[in-house]
Amino acid sequence: MRFLLNTHFHLAVDSLRQNRTRTFLSALGIAIGVASIVLILSLTGGINQLISASSNKDNANLILVRPSNGKEVTDSIIDELTNTSQYSKSNLTIEDIAAIKEVDQVKSVAPIAISSSAITIAGKAYQSTTIVATNNDLQDILSLRLKSGQFLDYSLRKNVAVLGYNVAEQIFGTTEATTRTFTYNDQQFMVVGVLDKLEDPINFNGVDFDNSILINIDFASTFESSIQIQQIDIRTETTDVVPDAINAINEKLSKAKKGDQDYKIISGTDNLHPAGSLLSIVSYMLTLVASISLVVGGVGIMNIMLVSVSERTREIGIRKAVGASASHVLLQFLFESIILSVIGGLMGFILGYIFAFLISLVTPFAPHISWQILGTTGLVSLSVGVLFGIYPALKAANKDPITSLKFYR
Repeated sequence: MRFLLNTHFHLAVDSLRQNRTRTFLSALGIAIGVASIVLILSLTGGINQLISASSNKDNANLILVRPSNGKEVTDSIIDELTNTSQYSKSNLTIEDIAAIKEVDQVKSVAPIAISSSAITIAGKAYQSTTIVATNNDLQDILSLRLKSGQFLDYSLRKNVAVLGYNVAEQIFGTTEATTRTFTYNDQQFMVVGVLDKLEDPINFNGVDFDNSILINIDFASTFESSIQIQQIDIRTETTDVVPDAINAINEKLSKAKKGDQDYKIISGTDNLHPAGSLLSIVSYMLTLVASISLVVGGVGIMNIMLVSVSERTREIGIRKAVGASASHVLLQFLFESIILSVIGGLMGFILGYIFAFLISLVTPFAPHISWQILGTTGLVSLSVGVLFGIYPALKAANKDPITSLKFYR
């Protein structure tokens, strides 16, 4: 049996070698489909790794409180994609921050209230600037480093601001921007510090701090009537007290809100950027679309194999006349289809990663390389070869040897 399989394999390889151009073009159809899938999986895997690393690094004792809209996970993800004001009905308040600070296990508490507004400097308006209202604890919770100056300190002055590295360069032309002033919402702010470059646009806060301006939330609440808090970051003294802290925080908030549970408390591996779930769904959809090209490639292989069966009718007749069974002929042609598909899969795997690395040169994440992607690629290629090769192989195996021997090209 092993000898027969080896013979079928070599016959299939010899047949493909005789038509190198046709073999290459047939494999190319599979390669394009596989390359598309590898590109999508490697890039989305790289993004997920970046999200996971930024979300889980030194965050075992981190707790997040976010507003909950009571919807299913899928509906919430769709809202995130289609509704830019998804937190407009958040019931998290500044009073909740004070209540959480009363919990014994809590070390630091910092709110995150994001808005996109224009600021004015010397009469010049800068549109769509990200403003983050928070407090001084955020520096400790996120371990934010300063390029110059100091962080928010409400006790010294109320109308102060800390600039992200990129914002300082864009609006002031330098990162040495302390003591500079700007106007936001008819209030004048003085820059007291500039953050060091983070290069971390994806994090569990959903904020690109390099391109944001941080102000005091207590001062912001004096001129903004209904400030919306998208998230409250909480860090406990140690990791061991996280479960107790969660229970105590839930008790405090439930009491303050009179049992209204339109918030959620998350910790540990759940501290992921909200876009993570959305990214997974998008990657599945893109993979499904890319699979269509695999079907096209498989149809191409079937077409080429049918042409090959037609051209080699006399060869099939001779093989059967000298004792080859229908199963032997079927295996020979099925091997050809599988080899074509596997060659295409290997080509696609290599091409996919080449394109992924080229894209990574202009993006902040590296493509994800794993044996799972290679295994998926191999399994898909093998399945396409069998699925689209079985019909031509059966057609070849069922040919009548007498009729085949009479066939002339």
